[in-house]
Amino acid sequence: MNNKSSARQKIRYRIRKKVIGTTTAPRLSVFRSNTDIYAQLINDETGTTIVAASSKQKDIAAQKAPKIDKSKMVGEAIAKKAMELGFTKVVFDRSGYVYHGRVKAVAEGAREAGLNF
Repeated sequence: MNNKSSARQKIRYRIRKKVIGTTTAPRLSVFRSNTDIYAQLINDETGTTIVAASSKQKDIAAQKAPKIDKSKMVGEAIAKKAMELGFTKVVFDRSGYVYHGRVKAVAEGAREAGLNF
């Protein structure tokens, strides 16, 4: 592993010690690649993914928009799916990324669509 990714991995593990998803408040985990962004709700008690959304979904990928706008759409999409399943409270996991830019856009999109964290 190179220095930058190993540093992010250390931060990620430090965050994961404190941020735990439960059945009532699952963990909203974000993964950011160079081109896309992914978000998923995870129940750490059972180790299962409840719902997931990404910028590769057809309705989001079809939009000709900057990555930050697509990230906000991903946040709104995951919030909509979570609300359909009855989840309103989640715990945000930034996965070692700085809370800025696309990661922040996912969080803001989810908040605006009705999730509390």
